[in-house]
Amino acid sequence: MANPKISVLGGTGDEGYGLALRWAKHGYEVIIGSRDLEKAKAAAARIQSTAGPSSRVSGLVNPDAASKADVVVVTVPFAALYDTIKTIKPSLRPGQIVVNVTVPLETAVGGSATRTIELWDGSAGELASRLMPKDVSLVSAFNNVSAEALNDLSRDVDCDVLICGGNIDAKRTVMDLARAIPGVRGVDAGPIENSRTIEQLTALLVSLNIRHSVKSAGLRITGMQPKN
Repeated sequence: MANPKISVLGGTGDEGYGLALRWAKHGYEVIIGSRDLEKAKAAAARIQSTAGPSSRVSGLVNPDAASKADVVVVTVPFAALYDTIKTIKPSLRPGQIVVNVTVPLETAVGGSATRTIELWDGSAGELASRLMPKDVSLVSAFNNVSAEALNDLSRDVDCDVLICGGNIDAKRTVMDLARAIPGVRGVDAGPIENSRTIEQLTALLVSLNIRHSVKSAGLRITGMQPKN
């Protein structure tokens, strides 16, 4: 998919904002999605101010943001994932790509960010896949990328992005989105079921950040050349 229009649901939060900022800086048209229209517009204005006057960024409520994009990126907290999908589902159309970034951290139930919740589906990616229309391609990606690193345009993001899903073309599109972020490499990590392992790694990275007093721990896969 050449030059897709991207909506980032949860784009007012740190992770979604950082992804939207990087993609707007690269030249993609980006729509910030939120439950609150004014918050979405305010985040879009800040991103446009930072990314430059030629950037194309707007803010809409989640269903409208989802309906106008080729790629819908879901970055909401896990506690909001079910309701967000339920809200946008009628707005999705055949052929769209939905990227799940959400991780089931225990903070959703008042626990620790260094642990995850055990889900019946196995992972947040698999839960999202089950809830989505069957004619939409669900991909899980960007689960392990530091929000701190994404939001700092003065440096590259030193991290690989592990991409899971069943549709090869959708994964290739998401790999292009990964490569658009300086320092990032997209790695095809197999079927959506592998989200179970990848989401667990997010909790590990949070623990490493705390233990080593840093904010941008990431992953690099060595010893292989990822396929395009």
